[in-house]
Amino acid sequence: MDLGIAGKRALVCASSKGLGLGCAEALAAAGVNLVMNARGEEALLAAADAIRAEHGVQVETVVADVTTAEGQQKLLAAAEDVDILVNNAGGPPPGMWSDWEREDFIKALDANMLAPIALMKALLPGMMERGWGRVVNITSQSVKAPIAVLGLSNSARAGLTGYVAGTSRQVAGSGVAINNLLPGIHATDRAVSLDSGVSAQQGISMEEAKAQRAATIPAGRYGTRAEFGAACAFLCSKHAGFIIGQNILLDGGATNMTL
Repeated sequence: MDLGIAGKRALVCASSKGLGLGCAEALAAAGVNLVMNARGEEALLAAADAIRAEHGVQVETVVADVTTAEGQQKLLAAAEDVDILVNNAGGPPPGMWSDWEREDFIKALDANMLAPIALMKALLPGMMERGWGRVVNITSQSVKAPIAVLGLSNSARAGLTGYVAGTSRQVAGSGVAINNLLPGIHATDRAVSLDSGVSAQQGISMEEAKAQRAATIPAGRYGTRAEFGAACAFLCSKHAGFIIGQNILLDGGATNMTL
């Protein structure tokens, strides 16, 4: 399928690894020029070089922490005229309800709610003026079904979801589509971290921990960054202009819901 976005320009946050990288790769395969961002320079430059070599698109890199005002300013200086924005940031640490203080919630809000809102606020006017734009926010399956040990993530990402619900409907008439992708477990560093915790806690091998988690997923496996990226690229395509303010699960069926 021709996605109809060759020659467009996209900012993909936290795109040196994992789901962000999957999105960058899929957009590049569709002919989209990229502004890639991450905090770690070495991994970011390596990912950008690989994408340039494979897809022949223009790739600009910005080493910055998207959760900070300084990092956002640095990103926007390079990406003020992008057609596509993919918001992404790592999730806050797990814990129990009694573990977190106000400062922990502020950090979670900065990373997983306020940073994507700041980028949208800065970039949406240009998209609206040009009459075309796409925003995809990578959130979490916990938005649909809260995960007890991820209370910080539950809270911050739910706040972003509420913001998108209202904002997406205000900008849709200008040709801008905003949607959220809700990942379950994918074969990324995040999964390795979670499985390592289970392995240490239960005294089992990493392979056993992974198999135990995969058994809870109807698809029987972890997702891949490539299939996640493909879903993101479709939401950024010319075919997705009538998909507005949706929260789309990519979790292998793990979230047991009717709607």
